[in-house]
Formats: sequence, structure tokens, C-alpha cells
Amino acid sequence: MTKKYFGTDGIRGAINSKNINGDMFFKFGLASGTYFKSQKKRKQTAIIAKDTRLSGYSLEPALVSGLASAGMHVYTLGPLPTNGLAMLTKVMNANMGIMITASHNPHYDNGLKLFGPDGMKLSDKIEKKIEGLIDKKITKNLSQPEKLGRVKRLETGTKDYIKILKRNFTKEFNLRGLRIVIDCANGAGYKAGPALLKSLGAKVISIGVKPNGLNINKNCGSTFPEKIRSAVRKHKADIGISLDGDADRIIMCDEKSNIIDGDQIIAALATRWKSKKMLKGGVVGTLMSNYGLEKFFKKENIKFIRADVGDRYVKEKMQKNKFNLGGEQSGHIILGKFATTGDGLLVALESLFALRKGKKASEFFNKFKKIPQLLKNIEVKDKNIIKKPSIKRAIKLAEKTIKGKGRILVRKSGTEAKIRVMGESNNISLLSKCLNIIIKKIK
Repeated sequence: MTKKYFGTDGIRGAINSKNINGDMFFKFGLASGTYFKSQKKRKQTAIIAKDTRLSGYSLEPALVSGLASAGMHVYTLGPLPTNGLAMLTKVMNANMGIMITASHNPHYDNGLKLFGPDGMKLSDKIEKKIEGLIDKKITKNLSQPEKLGRVKRLETGTKDYIKILKRNFTKEFNLRGLRIVIDCANGAGYKAGPALLKSLGAKVISIGVKPNGLNINKNCGSTFPEKIRSAVRKHKADIGISLDGDADRIIMCDEKSNIIDGDQIIAALATRWKSKKMLKGGVVGTLMSNYGLEKFFKKENIKFIRADVGDRYVKEKMQKNKFNLGGEQSGHIILGKFATTGDGLLVALESLFALRKGKKASEFFNKFKKIPQLLKNIEVKDKNIIKKPSIKRAIKLAEKTIKGKGRILVRKSGTEAKIRVMGESNNISLLSKCLNIIIKKIK
């Protein structure tokens, strides 16, 4: 289903570009408010959270104005992790939740993630309906003066989110005696992350907690794991936790300073949940999940299926197959027992709960040997370049060359103007050769 504005994870792009500006955010607010206010059983409310980008100050007022003009009452929460917004949308019985973020992207990008009243990301079908409203004449969706929405700031978002997270665990659960490093990427989790861990008694070393509007994800966070590795070594920590800009991703580091990606975290949690009879159905990964993970699950007799890249598609497959665990190598992990979308802090808590009896992180997370994987991101002007016959021929040649010795995946990024070329094989020189066949043609 081709969409005009929405990608694989909301709307995203460079600030003050075609879609990411005050004018468009007013239209997004007006259109989404018009669509969701038709749910008569609810309070006609929307809640908004954001990460720490400087551009949030210009985009949030425009979005609020659009929603209020549609007749929606609006609560703004300030900086809060994406799943905190999703959880509070459900708890507050709101019609919708909107997160202003560009997730792991640099500060000069921004965007939106939209959630329905159930705390779920919107389906392609609903996004298409909202897109139709965006392109209609503004005057058709404006409310009468007496029906305009009201706007209020809520200061308790972080505290309420932490309470919800802790309710998922026993009252006795604590982290006393653990030394934990957390890198909050100067993003949306910079308050909630350290506060949560300290409230459970951990000795916390916090980095990436001084946002200035321009340093989100800059040489820190889950896309720059070397930062957490160095900090774990320096402080002799038991474990490291690294979030991304909106805290829906997590990459970890064990006490030996080994980086633990999403696939390794999923493998560890899946085997634990299976042993505790908590795992339902199996696990959903993505086209990017390491083949080593797939082989491991086969050996462990855990059903494994792949979804398209994007945690929304992971969640849809989880629902369809009635699975309660899924995620991506990048650290988007959905614990269906507790949440509707990825949540770095929730995954951290579930992992720490498994380690509470003194088990080492290096033992818990070391479940399988990864097949070597190479990923190249190529900047392009038009992502549809991969439909060109010459590119298709190059992909076919590369696949034929590596057949039986590995796999290759070429896809458009859902969030950036890039083509992602990924391959897996134990034969690195062959893999590099095959990827270069494709990369040279794209370039």
C-alpha cells in the first residue's frame, strides 16, 4: 500500500523540509484530530510527548494548534520515551497519542509517530485515511469557535510512566548491589532512565543526559555502542544500557564489555520465557534478523517467523500469530506481555529481573554465534532506484553468486533517503564481493 506521507515508522525528515515544518504539522494535527474525534465514546483528547530536539519547540505548537482546531483537547507531556506515550494514551483513555521524534536520526531530522486509543501504532489503512484528510481543504475540518479544543501541560508524565513500568514486576524486585551504566542518547529517556534505575536501588552512572537540542544521538546512544562499552570498562559496571533518541530501542553491554544487540537480547529472553512457560507461540523477527538467531531458535524448538523491517510490522505479525515476543536486531523489542510497542527501559528491566539472583550478563546473553553480517547504507536522491532493471540484474547476480553460502537483502530505508544493502555469510570475502556488485550499480 503506497502512502504519501507515512513511512515504516510514522513521518520523518529534515526539519523545515517539505513535510517537516510548522505548516505541515498543523495539517497533520488537524487531519488526525478530525479522524480520531469521530470516536464518540472517548473524551476527544490527544496527548503529545516529544524527544529533546530543538525543532520540537517549533513543531509542537503547530501540531497542538491543528488538533485544537479540529476540536480535540490536548495534553502535552514534554520529553518522554515513545512507549511512555503509548502507555499513557491507553491509561488516560485518550483518542490518540502523538510522539514528536525522529528516533535514532540526527538532531536536524524530526517527525511523528501516531498511536491509537489502544496504544498501538496505526495501521496502513488508518494512515491512508489520515493522509486523505491532510490533502483536503483546511476549512472543511475546522471546528466552530465554541467547539475548539483546550490545551493543558501535564508535568507528571515521567513519574506516571515509571509507576506503570514497575507495576509489571514484583514489589520485592530491586537492583541493590548492581552497578549500571545507562546512556540515554541525550534524548527522550534522559530523565526516566536514571530515575527508574535509582528508584530500584542501583548504583547508576548516567551518560547522554545533558540534552541541548542539538546533541541527541550524537556520538552516543544505541547507534554508537562504543560509548557504553568504554563506560562499562571505565566504571567496572555489571551491565550497560544504551537507548536511542526516543528510548524505544536498546543495545546492551555485558560486564566483559561485549556489545549485546537486539538479536542476542531476544534470544536470551525467548529461552527464559520458554523455560518459565511465559512464551506464547514463538518469536517474530525481521528480514534483518541474523540467520544465526533463526538457526538457534530451530535448535531450541522455538517457532520463528520474519516480518518486514519496522516494529509496527513486527507487532502486526505478533498479533496475527498470537506471539508475545518480537523485535529487531537494532534493539526495537516488543514484550507483548507488557507493552504494545518497543520500549528500551522495559526490556532493560525484564533483562535485569532475570539477572537479579547474581547471574552474570555475559552468561545470560551469550546464546548463539552470529553469522557475520555486513550492512551498507547508500545515500540516494530517489529510493525507487532499486526498481531499475540494471539494479535488479545486479541483485540477481549477487544472489546467484552467494547462493548456498549466505543471503542478501536490498531494501529502501523507511526513514531516510538511503538504500540498505545487507548480506550474511561465513565467507566474508565472497560476501564483500557480492555486496559490491550491487553497491557499485546503485552509486
